[in-house]
Amino acid sequence: MRLRELILLSVIIAIFFSLFLGSRPLSVPDEGRYVEIPREMAVTGDWVTPRLNGVKYFEKPPLFYWFEAVLIKLFGLSEWSVRIGPALFALFGCLAVYYAGARMFGASAGLFSALVLATSILYYATSRLITLDMPVSVLLTISMLFFLLGTREPAGPGRRFFFWTFYTFAALAVLTKGLIGIVFPGMIIFVWMLLMNEWRVLRSMHLVSGMLVFLAIALPWHILVQQANPEFFRFYFIHEHFERYLTKVHGRFKPFWFFIPILLGGLLPWTAFLPQAIRHNLPHAWKDRAKHSEVLFLLLWAGLVFLFFSRSDSKLIPYILPVFPPLALIIGKYLSEVWDGRHTYGVRCGAITLVAFYCLFSIALLVAPHFRPEIDMHELRPHLYALVAIQLVSVAALWMLYRKAGSKYAIGSLLVCTMLFLTVCNTLMPYLDTRSAKELAHTMRPLLRPGSEVIAYHTYYQDLPVYLERTIAVTGWTGELDFGSQQENVSGWMIGEAECWKRWDGPNKVFLVTSKTNYDTLLKNSGRTFTIVDDSLRDIVLTNERTH
Repeated sequence: MRLRELILLSVIIAIFFSLFLGSRPLSVPDEGRYVEIPREMAVTGDWVTPRLNGVKYFEKPPLFYWFEAVLIKLFGLSEWSVRIGPALFALFGCLAVYYAGARMFGASAGLFSALVLATSILYYATSRLITLDMPVSVLLTISMLFFLLGTREPAGPGRRFFFWTFYTFAALAVLTKGLIGIVFPGMIIFVWMLLMNEWRVLRSMHLVSGMLVFLAIALPWHILVQQANPEFFRFYFIHEHFERYLTKVHGRFKPFWFFIPILLGGLLPWTAFLPQAIRHNLPHAWKDRAKHSEVLFLLLWAGLVFLFFSRSDSKLIPYILPVFPPLALIIGKYLSEVWDGRHTYGVRCGAITLVAFYCLFSIALLVAPHFRPEIDMHELRPHLYALVAIQLVSVAALWMLYRKAGSKYAIGSLLVCTMLFLTVCNTLMPYLDTRSAKELAHTMRPLLRPGSEVIAYHTYYQDLPVYLERTIAVTGWTGELDFGSQQENVSGWMIGEAECWKRWDGPNKVFLVTSKTNYDTLLKNSGRTFTIVDDSLRDIVLTNERTH
C-alpha cells in the first residue's frame, strides 16, 4: 500500500462523488426530514432531543444529525452543504475498503475493491442522498474490517489499536442508527468464530477495555435524552427496534425476496463478476477453510446482513447497503487476479452478460419516458441519448478490448464508462423527481411578513420547513409526528381543522399549501375565497389575501 496511490484514489473518488452534488432539490421525504432535524438543532442549540418541525422525533439517534448541523453552521444551508455529509462518509467507506483490502490481499486488490464499491449503482446513489444508511454502513464497515485486521495482528499496541477502533466505530454506528451497530458485529463475529473454531479470538480482542470504550461513546446520549424525555425508552427501543423489525407497524412490508433484485441491480455492473469471484475465493474443501478465513468472514458478513433484513417486516431499498463493502472486497480481490492474467474465462462470461444487459438497458432508456408523460422530454432527451451512447461504448469496449487487448483494458474501460454513466444519471434526477416543494417555498419567502403563517393542509411537506427555514403549521395530518405531538404542547402549530380556518379568517396573512386534489375539494365545500400564489405538478399554494 503506497501513500501516492492512496492520495490519488482519494482525489479520484472525491471528485467523482462531489460532481453535481447540489444540482437538484432535496428529495422527499427522506432528505427533507434528515436536513430539517439538524437545521433545528443548529438553530435551537438543543443537541440532545431531536425535533422535526418542532416535534420530538425519537426514531433515530443523533450522530448524523450532529454532523449535518455542524456542516450547516460551517457552510450555511444549501443542497451542496448538506450533501457533503453522505458523500464524505461514502469516500471514507471506499478508503477503508482500500486499506483493509491492501493489507489482506495486496495493494491492487485494495484498489479494485475501492473502485468497485464507489461505482456500484446503489452505493453511488446513496452517497448523494441525505439518509442514515450511508453513514451507518460506513461505520459498520470500518468496525468490522478493523476487527478482522485485529485478528491478524500479534499481541501488542497494534492489535489493541485495531480492536479499540472496532469498538469505537461500533459505538458510533449505534449512535447513528441504533442497536444494529452492535447486533451486526456480534452476530457476524459469533457465527464466524463458531464455523472457524476461532474461540481464541475472544481472549485477544480486549473485551473489557473495549466494552468500556464502547459504553463511553454510546451511553452518554442515551442517558441524557432519557433524563430529558421519560417517554424515550419505550418508543425508541421497543417501538423503533423490535416492533419495526418484527411487525408491519411501519407499513413497509415487502416479500422475503425483495432484496434479491435490489442487490443484483444495485451492485451493477459488478454483479456480472460476483459468482466467479465467490467461486474462486471459496476453499475447495472444508478442512482448508482456515486458509480462507478472511473471505469466509466477508461472505458471512454479507450473507447474514442480507438474511437479517430479508427476514424483517420493514424493508426499504438502502437497508442492505452494509452488504456492499464485503462483496466489493471479494470482487476486488478477484479482479486483481484477473488483472494479473488469471481466471480469464470468468471475465469472458461476465463480459457477455454485461453486453446483453447493456443492450437491453439502452432499449429500456429510450422506451421508459413514454411511461412518464408529465416529464418534459425536450430537456430530458439529450441526457438519455448520452446514457445510451455510454452504454454502447461500454459494450464495444467490453467486447473488442477484451478480445484484442486483454482483460486489463476491458476492466479499465468498464470502470471509466461506469463512472461516466453514473455521473450523467445524476444530471437526470432533477427532471425525474418532481415532488420537491422548493419552487413553492421560493415563491412564498419574499411574500412572508411578520405574523404571516404557512399551513400544510391535510399533508406535510418534509422539505418545506427547510426551504422556508421556519417551522410550519400542520392541520389534518400527524403521520410520523403523531407520537412526539402527544408528549408536549405543540398546539401552536399542530392544529385541527377549526383552528386552521380560524387563522385563515383572521387578520394575518396565511399561506395554505396542499395538494391540487385537496384544493378541488375545498373549492366545492369550504365556501371561502382562495387566491392562488403558485402551483407545481401536484401541489398548490393559496393565500387569504389578494395579491397584486
